[in-house]
Amino acid sequence: MKSKKWLALTALCSLVLLLALVGCSKQEEAPSETPAAAPAAQATPIDPATVATVTGTIKLDGAAPKPRKIDMSQDPACSGGMGMTETVVSEGGNLANVFVYVKDGLGNRTFDVPAAKVTIDQHGCHYVPHVLGVMTGQTIEILNSDPTTHNIHPSPKNNKEWNESQAPKGTPLEKVFAREEIMLPVKCNQHPWMKMYVSVVKNPFFSVSAKDGKFSITGLPPGKYTIAAVHETLGEQIMQVEVGPKESKTADFSFKVQ
Repeated sequence: MKSKKWLALTALCSLVLLLALVGCSKQEEAPSETPAAAPAAQATPIDPATVATVTGTIKLDGAAPKPRKIDMSQDPACSGGMGMTETVVSEGGNLANVFVYVKDGLGNRTFDVPAAKVTIDQHGCHYVPHVLGVMTGQTIEILNSDPTTHNIHPSPKNNKEWNESQAPKGTPLEKVFAREEIMLPVKCNQHPWMKMYVSVVKNPFFSVSAKDGKFSITGLPPGKYTIAAVHETLGEQIMQVEVGPKESKTADFSFKVQ
């Protein structure tokens, strides 16, 4: 009798031990929490007492083509029902909407992503601005100031494509582009004449020429750089520029009418 009780007790203890071992095994096999994302690489320090500046003017060689009229009457909410193309915007021989940036020369330097957002507005059934510069990972806030629905549709080569509608005067959208890409086209599927370009770069040294053709790149560490100027239809031009501490250099570009 005692032997039977002893056997039963032994079996019970063995079962408890087995269950405990199984439980421990399951805990060990359970997936761990998702590891925290690796911290972003620290920005390479730049001595503000030594930074240089590159400024210049973008010229147009030849007579600027006349802007074409755009019939916007398909949507009564588009102000005036008539607009003008923005492909080549030139005043007094100067060229606007040229993206100018440091293409090479920064080596393996890294830079903090600006906390400040950049803005794209849809106003009068046009994108404002027509050309935008932004750093990789920087937030782009997209507004719709129009009393009509817009459909924002970037068509990138290196970044993720998306296509999203935005209600009249609706809640702003916030988007980022993760990879470098120059003159990434953006359109509106609702209004086919609406076009703009976003240039995405890994450094903060860029500018877009204004109506007077002028641009300015500030805060550059001393060094030798390749400066590129890119227009949506007139192509790219590059120039080698070397700047010393606190130095200001001029880099003028001229685009020939095609």
